[in-house]
Amino acid sequence: MKRVIAGTAGHIDHGKTALVKALTGVDADRLKEEKERGITIDIGFADLIVGETHIGIIDVPGHERFVRNMLAGVHGIDLLMLIVAADEGIMPQTREHFDICRLLEIKSGLIVMTKIDLADEELRQIVEADIVDFVRGSFLEGAPILPVSSRTGQGIAQLKAVLSDLAQKASTRDEKAVPRLPVDRVFTIKGFGTVVTGTLISGAIATGDEVELLPSDGKHARIRGLQVHGKVVTKARAGERTAINLQGLEVEDIARGQVVAPAGRFVPTSMISVSLHLLSSAPRKLRSRARLRLHIGTAEALARVVLMGQSELAPGGNSFAQLRLEAPVLAMPGDRFIVRSNSPSITIGGGRVIDSHPEKHRSRINATMLGGLEALAKADASERIALLIEMSGERGMTNTEMATRSGSSDLVISAAITALVEKRRAFLVQQHPVRLLAKRPFESLRHRTKEMIRDHHQKSPLEAGIGREELRGRVFAHIDPEIFRAVIAEAVSRGEIAAEKDLIRLATHRVALAANELAFRNHLADIYLRAALQPISLDETIVQTMQQFDIDKQRARVFAHMLMSSGELIQIADFVFHRAAIEKLKDSLRRFKAEHGPRFDVAAFKDISGVSRKYAIPLLEYLDRQRVTRRVGNEREIL
Repeated sequence: MKRVIAGTAGHIDHGKTALVKALTGVDADRLKEEKERGITIDIGFADLIVGETHIGIIDVPGHERFVRNMLAGVHGIDLLMLIVAADEGIMPQTREHFDICRLLEIKSGLIVMTKIDLADEELRQIVEADIVDFVRGSFLEGAPILPVSSRTGQGIAQLKAVLSDLAQKASTRDEKAVPRLPVDRVFTIKGFGTVVTGTLISGAIATGDEVELLPSDGKHARIRGLQVHGKVVTKARAGERTAINLQGLEVEDIARGQVVAPAGRFVPTSMISVSLHLLSSAPRKLRSRARLRLHIGTAEALARVVLMGQSELAPGGNSFAQLRLEAPVLAMPGDRFIVRSNSPSITIGGGRVIDSHPEKHRSRINATMLGGLEALAKADASERIALLIEMSGERGMTNTEMATRSGSSDLVISAAITALVEKRRAFLVQQHPVRLLAKRPFESLRHRTKEMIRDHHQKSPLEAGIGREELRGRVFAHIDPEIFRAVIAEAVSRGEIAAEKDLIRLATHRVALAANELAFRNHLADIYLRAALQPISLDETIVQTMQQFDIDKQRARVFAHMLMSSGELIQIADFVFHRAAIEKLKDSLRRFKAEHGPRFDVAAFKDISGVSRKYAIPLLEYLDRQRVTRRVGNEREIL
């Protein structure tokens, strides 16, 4: 059965609620105050089944004071029923409601001319002509105009048939997308607990799913039960009016404007980059940094608008902008929104979210920034992911961040990652979690790495290379270590550099040592190899041996530094050890752990290593830094 959501719109007292009752038999006015005052205050709901078509109907209030409630209902509709009374014609709220529907880019609908029993034929013809002129150039141009009387029933059968036909032609929402349900009602049912309702605007949810309310301070719940259009189901799909029985939350924990979404999937935002349109009917120019009311989904938040590339926007104009919110909302790229002036409270414009977690633009907007927004605005889901990765620069982007920023499903993200890596538009720099770095920053890092190594060779031609950690600290200090490893691996695979133990050099670099120099270097290393964990003063060793090999003191120190840069010698505090001695010590600790358990104190370490306390403490602190051991009180634990 095809399921769609239809919504009413129109001026107060033009018969919207009466029409819904004539169509469905349901009085959508559910509040006591509505019954007493005879006007619709909040959104109401009803169902209409015509053949194989199930139409969920949202009835909205027509009074100008309740436009904020109207906005909470109209955001998720597929079809619009624009209501115009035959005895009054186009009125102020007809115009504002229709402006809202056009700004929300509702694609289909019809016009219902109600109360035809109160207007003669001549007046009806005048009103119909006004309607034709009113909708010209909009999505309702050429749409059916159906005259009805809710009191007599005239035209109701034809209206049902036309609604059914339009519903069959309406596009189907994406059930494979990540589910989101903006909450429009919350209440409790005795024996069941907390229930929220809303239109499931994307994806699908099922009983047992763990969900999260956003924004909130981490309020999670499990779906205990589901109803779709009043019937109990185990699964609800995009485009359906859905009631969710939430286990683990109380009514006071939830409010209209929050969104039910999979737990841990999304992050609310306090700033969005948007494409903004100011209505031609707006009473004045919109100045940058003006305070507005943002309506998105069922949420409402105060915001400052920062226009990009201009200081003010004239009525009828368009601009990229950032909306900086006073309270967070959940927004995704592609979401439509409405903005209303703060005082007087009238609808002045709307638009589409381009980036839901942008960087704050502090400086003058330039052509590059505007070009990036233009590209994002035109991008499909896959291209949006690619652009967001490119915008992330040297930091790169994880698959979790892609999900948060793009709103795309895991399937779409996975396909985009595969395509980007295959086309070498981005590089996979980390597996767990998956992290991609765009080609331009990756190549920039690779180039800077080579230049840094080349500079080191020019300054220290007798050194075999630059230390790995020194290179990382100078080029990649504020970048994830996995990116450093990926860049080095790529440069090695291209044959540009060589990575040998703890040293990195250009592939073409060779240290040409004279025979006496090579002999001195090897002799120095052999001295420390034999010394094991009983270190010898480096200065004393150099002085005692340099004359034997006819090498001056300064050059002898260069060779000692080469040994330490390569990792063959390791300096710990004021002492120098051979790498083999340290590796042997690590093996001794592993054997101790296997035989006696992971815990030991300083006295036990002295027995294990055979060193005095003078050397034991620096060695233990080094092992802690290397995460071989960990200090626990007065003891150490072997990791």
